[in-house]
Amino acid sequence: MAFWNEKTLAEMDTTEWESLCDGCGKCCLNKLIDDDTEELYYTNAGCKLLDAKQGHCQNYEQRFSFVPSCTKVTIDNLAMLTWLPASCTYRRLNEGRGLPTWHPLTTGSKEAMIEAGMSVAGKVTCETKIRYMEDHIVIWPMKDVE
Repeated sequence: MAFWNEKTLAEMDTTEWESLCDGCGKCCLNKLIDDDTEELYYTNAGCKLLDAKQGHCQNYEQRFSFVPSCTKVTIDNLAMLTWLPASCTYRRLNEGRGLPTWHPLTTGSKEAMIEAGMSVAGKVTCETKIRYMEDHIVIWPMKDVE
């Protein structure tokens, strides 16, 4: 049986925890919060380390050195990260929903995730290339399949 079905998030070791990340890149997107309504909006503008074609961090191991504001998802902060998309595996497991069918741990590659429209690959631009973040609000990162 798969470890994610046998263990709670808190019981997982570092390797298991890290493997849960599907690599979709949605958490690397810039987000805006409406000052009046507190509503969260995703943009299609990614962090300067986000590879727009492949949809993953170009320097994951050293990301905090280059982007100090990057957030590390941990068991201790997971419940507070309300901006994680509904499709995020950490969020899904924390909510008792299980892995999606397109997850690389179940399919063996990122192709099913990309085909399901769950990756940022080919859909984003770099934050350094835009002038007004408000012009880049998109709704597709909030999509959740299953």
